[in-house]
Amino acid sequence: MLAIPGGTGSAAGVTLAAFEEPRLPAIQMREAIRQAMAEEMRRDPMVFLMGEEVAYYDGAYKVSQGMLEEFGPDRIVDTPISENGFAGLGVGAAMAGMRPIIEFMTFNFSLVAYDQVINSAARIYQMSAGQYKCPMVFRGPNGAAENLASQHSTSVESIYAHFPGLKVVAPSTPYDAKGLLKSAIRDDNPVIFLESEMMYAVKGEVPTEEYLVPIGKADEKRPGTDLVLISWGKQVVNCLKAAESLEKEGISAAVLDLRSLRPLDHDAIFAAVARTHRAVVVQEGFAFAGVAAEITARIVESCFDLLDAPVLRVTNRDVPMPYATVLEKQVIITPERIIESARKVMGRK
Repeated sequence: MLAIPGGTGSAAGVTLAAFEEPRLPAIQMREAIRQAMAEEMRRDPMVFLMGEEVAYYDGAYKVSQGMLEEFGPDRIVDTPISENGFAGLGVGAAMAGMRPIIEFMTFNFSLVAYDQVINSAARIYQMSAGQYKCPMVFRGPNGAAENLASQHSTSVESIYAHFPGLKVVAPSTPYDAKGLLKSAIRDDNPVIFLESEMMYAVKGEVPTEEYLVPIGKADEKRPGTDLVLISWGKQVVNCLKAAESLEKEGISAAVLDLRSLRPLDHDAIFAAVARTHRAVVVQEGFAFAGVAAEITARIVESCFDLLDAPVLRVTNRDVPMPYATVLEKQVIITPERIIESARKVMGRK
């Protein structure tokens, strides 16, 4: 019980709120990412940021705002619209001992640099028999925003998680974004760091002191006993909204935020399934050959006897993203679609 000096309750003129722990500062996702990069650049002179409009324009989404003034043009480097070129330059710099952060204005454009990411960054350690490491981060917004059509709405996690040699992470909160990015910058392997254009303005509490979030550890964002909703990145928000609505129907849904897709936290996934006996995997992107399919397969392989219902997936519709708003809404994931799948695994119409 909390001891209140001078008496108890309002009779002493003191409220419990006066003794609560002070809240952490709430900052936007873009600020959390900026803090992570700036702190690591102050800590290690080998870290630098390179990409389109990261310097004089302060970043396409203002993620790198003010960094040019502090670190100068040698460490905050504007590039031409040539993803294959500056991604390859980053690979060479990493092999030479630096720790580049390569920003893609959108991860759709990383496909232009696919050869550099896969054939060079992901494989150089193995191909050189460990003589060369490739400590670098490829970061930028992933997936759909609003009315950006098919060439600017691709979710690339399934593409990159397919290849050994890469680590793939996708934060859903400013806290996780900062801690994961700091871990990614310090990692000796190339890391794909997936953000969301729709979440740059989302606010969350972030400590002022130094902290890291380990790559490869999931986080249960909401407890539950009837089923678990498994997701990462932007879709964790939709899962939390769905879980809140399901609670009103008497369904207790846990929300497991994977945070990291490679490596994958199997223990957290299997523990959640063992506790709830039902699972729905939510992935922005296509169902065919997706990360959700991989997670579903692993649950079935390792937890089949614990399941009380088939594992269901909620994904984008299997078409290129339309431009028109009315059609886009038919393709993307919504809390309502997650709720529908949750009802199915619970045996409700």
